[in-house]
Amino acid sequence: MRTTPRTCERWFDLVFLVGFALKAVDGLVELLVGLPLLVLRPAQVEAVARLLTAGELREDPGDPVAHLVRHGVATLSADATLFAAVYLVVHGLVKLGIVAAIFRGSRRLYPWAIAALGGFVVWQGVEFVQHPGVGLALLTLFDVAIVVLTVREWRHHRSLGDAVRSVLGRSARRAPSDRSTDPAWRTAQ
Repeated sequence: MRTTPRTCERWFDLVFLVGFALKAVDGLVELLVGLPLLVLRPAQVEAVARLLTAGELREDPGDPVAHLVRHGVATLSADATLFAAVYLVVHGLVKLGIVAAIFRGSRRLYPWAIAALGGFVVWQGVEFVQHPGVGLALLTLFDVAIVVLTVREWRHHRSLGDAVRSVLGRSARRAPSDRSTDPAWRTAQ
């Protein structure tokens, strides 16, 4: 089966849309985890973690994720808890804001989204060098992929709606540079 440029574009659009959906879910989860951390003391965070992981550890006493969560919260200081809370809330709000703005179709916000996500990638890269971890590496790679796809969409003067129409097989709107040759568009101007 031969791949056409249109098929490749649809795949890029699909990855872009799935990536942004995951980014929205990620931002929401970060916000929902970060907000309680703003008001809970480390001992309360540890109690919540024990409550949330108890069922999994009953089913599988060797569950590595549950043990990792419990170990991670057991070593949190008050300052580390506050830092984690602020980071999660800000990171979550920025991600949700970016997704909402791009979903609304404002192409002017693409450079801001690229800059914000790029800043997080740089910060996460520094953190990875200081404290290597698989989770942080995966999050950073995911953010890099989203930045690359966002740059691609921005350079092609496309909105999130254009990507949706492309994936659904509907004719995407023409980019602004293509409209100037359309007599109906020129007449409307």
